[in-house]
Amino acid sequence: METASLQEIAAPEGICYGCGCSNPHGLHIKSYWHDDGIHVITEHTPEGKYTGWPQLVYGGLIAMLVDCHSNWTAMAYHYRAEGRAPGGLPRIECVTGNLGVKFLKPTPMGVKLTLRARVEGEVGRKSRVLCEVYAGEVLTAVGDSIFVRVDTSQLTAAAHGRPT
Repeated sequence: METASLQEIAAPEGICYGCGCSNPHGLHIKSYWHDDGIHVITEHTPEGKYTGWPQLVYGGLIAMLVDCHSNWTAMAYHYRAEGRAPGGLPRIECVTGNLGVKFLKPTPMGVKLTLRARVEGEVGRKSRVLCEVYAGEVLTAVGDSIFVRVDTSQLTAAAHGRPT
């Protein structure tokens, strides 16, 4: 994972707490296409401040990692479906339509987490993303979520009650 991440290529000015390159307080997760051409992967080792129960990762952090990484997976698939490199214009943006996380086993602190995600089914305005979270070799959580392709300027205007 030595090349630039999807986030660095497509949204270097991003401010999302989980995956934004420009958020000075964020996690700066970086997502990459896996060599298999199917999965998008990221790795993250949680800091101690993200402890839930003693020596266990806080479930909210796992949900955030699944959310951000799955969203970038959806966008990467959209770029590929259109035969364009990530970051090409017009920019592709997606938001979370439905976030589903199932916790299978406790996730221990002090272990590198690997997330593997892929789009299941069609790449469309709404895309289903499946994401697996591994602590070392142990599958501890799975995500099954929907991401919606949007024009974020219209979304922001609507959220603030401005005409779109």
